[in-house]
Order: sequence, then C-alpha cells, then structure tokens
Amino acid sequence: MSAFHEIQFPLDISMRSTGGPERRTDIIATGSNFEERNARWANSRRKYEAGYGVRSLNAIAEVVAFFEERRARLYGFRWRDPLDFKSCLPQANPGAQDQIIATGDGITVGFQLVKSYGAQFAPYSRVITKPVAASVTIAVAGNTLVAGSDFKVDVTTGLVTFSSGRIPAKGATITAGYLFDVPVRFDTDYLAIDLSAFAAGDIPKIPIIEIIP
Repeated sequence: MSAFHEIQFPLDISMRSTGGPERRTDIIATGSNFEERNARWANSRRKYEAGYGVRSLNAIAEVVAFFEERRARLYGFRWRDPLDFKSCLPQANPGAQDQIIATGDGITVGFQLVKSYGAQFAPYSRVITKPVAASVTIAVAGNTLVAGSDFKVDVTTGLVTFSSGRIPAKGATITAGYLFDVPVRFDTDYLAIDLSAFAAGDIPKIPIIEIIP
C-alpha cells in the first residue's frame, strides 16, 4: 500500500455514514436455465458515503482541510466503519480469544491479524492491517499475554511479532482481540460544497473506498 497517511477521518462524520462490503460475481445463465457463478474478487471491498449534512462553516472547513491534505484521491487514510470495527460483535467488548489468527509451529515469530466471517459453509478470512494502538490483546493456547514484553504489534500493518522465549509452540492456537480501522481513500477528486444556507454549509457527497493491501 503506497501513499498512506496514518490519520483517522473525523469520527463524528464516519460514525453517521452509510456503506458496507462489495463483491464482484460473474453469473452466466446456461441454456437449461442453470447458473454458473464465479467470484471475480477474492476479497470484498468496502465503499462508504460520508455526505456531511448542514454544518457550520468552521466544521465544513475542517472537512475541506482534510480533503486537501490528502490531495483528494492521492493519499489513503484511516476510516472507522460504524458497524465493523471490532474483533467481536458491535455491542460487545473485544477479548483476547475473539479471533483465531494462526496456529504456532514453534519457529514462526510473526503472525498477521485476521478477522473471520461465518463459520460453517465458506468462512471468509479478512486481513486486518490497521489495528488501533493499545487495543490489541493476544492469547496463546488460551493464556493471555502481556503487550510490549511478550509481543508487539505493528499498527501500520497488523503484524504481531512475538518476543524471544514467547514464540508459540507447535500446535498452539493463537487468538486475538482488537479494534481496527479500514484503510481507505477518497473516491473523488472534486468536493462539491453547498453554501446556500446562511453561515452554514453542506457537502452532500463524500465517497470513500477501501484500499486493498
């Protein structure tokens, strides 16, 4: 992932946005009226609409400043998905055993944070690259470890690295709990601002799209 700023889009806007995951599927109808379906994308890609309703001119100026500093679509940034920003369900608190991220082999020291969706038919494993600093908890074989001394997390990539003497043993299940952001960029080079209201403004459309690592 290139040209990325480790800064979060204003929460008061993102938490009132609309959007969610998108996939691409080719569907071909055969002569006997059956369907052949093929997934064009291995991973989903999230899209959001952060249209900013009528706000003070000062508030609108802050959004414009964020847009300008990112140079529109040029630089990526962090985005908080209001529905999906935890390793657990939205109304629960993250815990060290929320997500299985790997199984130890006694040698490997680095493991990527992931989040699984579904469990029975075709679970989807999503790579988590932007965990929130100080939110990541790790357990090995059910035993919660200590951040800093037992392991470290790169909050710009989502890579968990175990300290010497704490490398997970062969067959040990490694689990994690965390908060996370989505790496995104603006999906427009033009920010249309409506200043028809007195001492207030409106940005009806602020399209945002996920950056795939």
